[in-house]
Amino acid sequence: MSTAVTGAAELRRTVLQNGLTVLSERVSGVRSVAFGAWVRAASIHEARERMGVSHLLEHMVFKGTERRSAHEIALSLEQLGGSLDAYTAREHTSYQARVLDEHLEQAADVIADLVFNPALRADDLKLERKVVLEEISMVDDTPDDLVFELHNEALWGSHPYGYSILGTRDSVSGLGVRELKALHGRAYHPANIVVAAAGNLEHESLVDTLLRTGWGNPQPRADGPMQTIPPQAAAPSVRHVEREGAQTHVVLGSPTVAHSDPRRHAIVLVGVLLGGGMSSRLFQRVREELGLAYSVYGFQSFHVDTGMHGVYVGTAPATAKQAVEAINEELARVAREGLSSGDLASAKSQLKGQLTLSLESPSSRMYRAAGTELYGEPFRTLDETLALIEEITQDDVAAVAGEFFAPERQTILSLGPSAV
Repeated sequence: MSTAVTGAAELRRTVLQNGLTVLSERVSGVRSVAFGAWVRAASIHEARERMGVSHLLEHMVFKGTERRSAHEIALSLEQLGGSLDAYTAREHTSYQARVLDEHLEQAADVIADLVFNPALRADDLKLERKVVLEEISMVDDTPDDLVFELHNEALWGSHPYGYSILGTRDSVSGLGVRELKALHGRAYHPANIVVAAAGNLEHESLVDTLLRTGWGNPQPRADGPMQTIPPQAAAPSVRHVEREGAQTHVVLGSPTVAHSDPRRHAIVLVGVLLGGGMSSRLFQRVREELGLAYSVYGFQSFHVDTGMHGVYVGTAPATAKQAVEAINEELARVAREGLSSGDLASAKSQLKGQLTLSLESPSSRMYRAAGTELYGEPFRTLDETLALIEEITQDDVAAVAGEFFAPERQTILSLGPSAV
């Protein structure tokens, strides 16, 4: 077992003898702990015919273990005033708890039980498959969610980045206990898992707690990391999906850079100025000046080997074309001109404020700790990150704006009664 201290904020890292990586950060002034486990298995590791298997497994572990029924799992932390949750992303599946510091051992015990000892019974699968199919139907019935799924597929083509995390009705209907157990056996082992915690805790005590609650028991495995296909986006395109409704929903976006790429922060700065809030160019132009939309905003996502930026707008079918033209004008402007010194200073101030406020939450500290391991990046204190943002120049911003934000680079997907 090896332990290391990283950074002035003392992010602590230990690797147990079975290969489990443990990270923690003490947060003063709180009486709670955020605790989570990240399994490096998710939608980008799936074959098309098994699309959604990672998400279905995430659901199924809550249906019972060797020691707990589904009801006992639900009660385990809620009756202590805490919470227990999970999600499946593109690259990992996460199980998390937020509890009082005195209940850390219960949280660690419950999540270890879910991760390592799910029952995965056929009768439970019959019921939970119906729940996931309802979740898919809910997205299908929510156009401002569905448009992101459709845009993702258009942007990435046949690559797994374009798969639905939930899967399709056909793929989920075809998944059985055999597929779930195969994924669990292949991916849910210590060397493929990162545990992170933040809050009122001591690292040595956390490691001891993990050993007491079974995290050190599963034997090391020789399995290598889950295999992925190198990402390759489709050529930029414009596609419309016809659908009845009161609005046309549109997403524009293009690939950018990986999470570890130093240009990531410059891309985020451009995104903040373009669509990061009420003061952003897109909000002011599309909503305040033209009155074309209630909701218009920008977004970014960054992964191990790629990333993307995008813009969403929901507007009346009759004004969809005008709204997209206004967005493209702002994209062309920033791609052509970059940011003025004043705009750059304003975007930096906004981004630094958002980061500072977010890190007052133990959950955000937990995510930051896990991210150092999941994305292979050095740990940076808040001050170090703020200094990194402050060092971004107009030339840095102009380079990423010109490369990634030009209108001709964007894949455009519209959903509704009228094409753009």
